[in-house]
Amino acid sequence: MGNTRVKTVVTGAVASMALLLSACGGAENGDQNERNQSAPSQSQQGGDGSGQDRSGRDGMSEPGVTTVDDIYGPAASKVPTDPGDEGSAQGMADDPVATAASNNPLLTNLTKAVKTAGLVDTLNKPDAEYTVFAPTDSAFEKLDPATLDALLNDPAKKEQLTGILTYHVVPERMSAEQLGNAGEVETVNGETVPISGNGENVEIDGANVQVGNVPTANATVFVIDEVLMPPKR
Repeated sequence: MGNTRVKTVVTGAVASMALLLSACGGAENGDQNERNQSAPSQSQQGGDGSGQDRSGRDGMSEPGVTTVDDIYGPAASKVPTDPGDEGSAQGMADDPVATAASNNPLLTNLTKAVKTAGLVDTLNKPDAEYTVFAPTDSAFEKLDPATLDALLNDPAKKEQLTGILTYHVVPERMSAEQLGNAGEVETVNGETVPISGNGENVEIDGANVQVGNVPTANATVFVIDEVLMPPKR
C-alpha cells in the first residue's frame, strides 16, 4: 500500500489533545515548569503548537502520541486539509476521538454505530487513552446489508454491536511502529487483535491501514478498510 504522508501545519494549541489522554504527558509539575522555561519554539522542536513535542519519536514525552506530521496512508489525501475544517487532521487533533470521528467524511457509518452502542461518552473521556482502529464507510458496506442494518437499527443487537466496536479499541495509545513491534494487542473487548507488518506497512488483523497515526485529543487513530470481527467463543 502507498505511503502518502500528509504534512499539515499545526496552528492551534492542541489543548485537549491529551489524546484519549489529556496528554498531560509523562512529567511531574516541577519538571514541567523547568521544561517550559527552556523549551524551544515549535519550529525548532517539531511540536504540535502547544509548546511540547508529544510525538515520542525522539524519546521525548509520551509513547504512542503522534502528530499530524506522522499521518500516512493511501487515503490520507481524502482528509480535508483546511485547518478550519473540524474533519481536517488539525481539527481532529483538537477533539476527543468520538467527536473527531464524527467530523471525518470517511467515518459516517462508524459514527452511527458508536452512537447506537452508546459509546460516545466512553470514547470521549478526557482522562482515557486509546488506540482506535476505525473502519471506513466502504468497510461497513462490505458487510452483508441485512447484518449491517440489524447491527445499526435493532436494539436486540446492541450487545453484539458493542462487542464488535470495542474489539476496535486498545486501552492505550500506540503508534504504527509500536503496533508492529507488539505483534498483537489486547482490546477493550478483552480479545486480542493480531498485528502483522511493521511501521507504515502494518496490518490490523489483516485489514489495511488507509490513514494511520492520526492524532486526536485522547487517541491515536488508524482508519482501516475492514470491519474487524472478534473471534467466536
